[in-house]
Amino acid sequence: MSQATLGDDEELFGEAANEMREDVESSLEAAWAALPDADDVWETDADNVLGALNGLNSALEVGDAEDHLRDAKKWFTMGQRADAFDDADDLEAEIEDLEDAITDIAEAGEQVGELTSTIPALRGTLQDAGPADDESADATDDEEDEE
Repeated sequence: MSQATLGDDEELFGEAANEMREDVESSLEAAWAALPDADDVWETDADNVLGALNGLNSALEVGDAEDHLRDAKKWFTMGQRADAFDDADDLEAEIEDLEDAITDIAEAGEQVGELTSTIPALRGTLQDAGPADDESADATDDEEDEE
């Protein structure tokens, strides 16, 4: 193998490493963009609690963020194993931050989902709680009359 070929290989490897880093960065950017907007999680137009919870549950969908994160991790891992990155600490930190954000959103979605199924049952329990409307009122009136 000639010296020129080795030089070309180094140049090609450098280009591939740059492209791999760009792929990781692009996937991370797409993942962040796929996450819910903060205002969508915070604001609501709902008329009641269940409506607010349903809206929040919908807003807490991570969409394609998990797929983009997977792509970023795939290219990052390949680049790291190939020792293609001079400094990959920033990419690794951003991947961890994104994983944490996705985990937090997914956990919040689970909690909201639980509330969404609990609140209607709680409302029914509260509506059924206490004395029955007519019969209890009549019994209370009769007791008062006897005294």
